[in-house]
Amino acid sequence: MKAISREQMIEVDRIAMEETGPNLWQMMENAGRNLAQLTINLFGDDLDKKEILALAGKGNNGGGVICAARHLVNHGINIKLVLADENKLGEVPQYQKKIFDNAGGITLSIDDYHSTNPDIILDGIIGYNLNGAPRGILLEMIKWSNASSAKIISLDIPSGVDSNTGEAPGEYINAFATLTLALPKQGLEPDKTGILYLGDIGIPKETYNKIGIDYTSPFGKDYVVKLT
Repeated sequence: MKAISREQMIEVDRIAMEETGPNLWQMMENAGRNLAQLTINLFGDDLDKKEILALAGKGNNGGGVICAARHLVNHGINIKLVLADENKLGEVPQYQKKIFDNAGGITLSIDDYHSTNPDIILDGIIGYNLNGAPRGILLEMIKWSNASSAKIISLDIPSGVDSNTGEAPGEYINAFATLTLALPKQGLEPDKTGILYLGDIGIPKETYNKIGIDYTSPFGKDYVVKLT
């Protein structure tokens, strides 16, 4: 199992979108569905009694969490969405938000979510493109999440953690579990990730070959595998 740097993952994403496929729409859908399935697997026995909050930042990581929230809504699970800034969502996350709305999903305002008391939080606040210490509304969402009693599942990497070094330049999410995507990121240290899982987002072997990684799929018959 190889770990991948942020720079390598950026290049994998580029090659997939421009040359080999899958495109961003497909990768985001795969990531979100895997996160929804992991949530069901971890808490399925009494998930219908749980209150879940999905926290989405402005990037593609947030789009994956929006997608996961829609899948959970479709399965009758009590989940609500909070967006850091809907006006700054990219095209693909915005499309995920449209599907979420059409599924009957509920979005809470930044002012309203403080009064909730979730059992589970899905963390899509910041992805692997962390640039310095979190600030503004993103910092507020991280601090609020950590102060809650919720079990937090992070998508790809706990928000606020540097995906290359594993260091945190400021506040970061205290994750119960992390679903990283495609390949483990170099900075996924056990003291910050919680239980670590790997999710298949459909990237073919040829994509990795193009950046010099001799890739063997770790997934077997599964789409999510436990690493720790």
